[in-house]
Amino acid sequence: MVTRQVASVLIYRSDFFVGKRKYMETKQTRYSLLNDQAQSLLDGEHDLIANMSNLVSLIFNSDQNINGTTYYRLKNGELILGPFQGKPACVHIPLGRGVCGTAAALKKTVIVSNVHKFEGHIACDKDSNSEIVVPIFSKNEFWGVLDLDSTKFNYFDKNDQEYLEKIGYYIFGI
Repeated sequence: MVTRQVASVLIYRSDFFVGKRKYMETKQTRYSLLNDQAQSLLDGEHDLIANMSNLVSLIFNSDQNINGTTYYRLKNGELILGPFQGKPACVHIPLGRGVCGTAAALKKTVIVSNVHKFEGHIACDKDSNSEIVVPIFSKNEFWGVLDLDSTKFNYFDKNDQEYLEKIGYYIFGI
């Protein structure tokens, strides 16, 4: 199993890390590859922090238009920063505030095509223009959110939602 994991990570690195980040032709193609890489990378690993860290890095480095990938977990009635990739992020987010807090309060995916028009948006990175936040559940209980930001307007869509709602749960073990 370890050999398979290492081989997959090396393939991943040659595709995305060496020199520049490649942009795949379609989101479906990119997400299909990302799904396979995430499964291989996290297979057999049950440490939550390790899995969150590897998954946010994998997602962040898979797409040149993503400028932030973050897990926030619910703790003491608010979202608390977890592993992330990108510029420094907000540490505490109240439920119902910003895109992350809204997704947490609604317990459903929120896609925002222009964050500058989203009332109550929390601007952690001034370069972010669109955002998708996916709620994460563990044992049928709300656990937190997976947050992706893009420098592009209207960047996220139902394809992102479909794959991220699946991939986001891999942190709990495959």
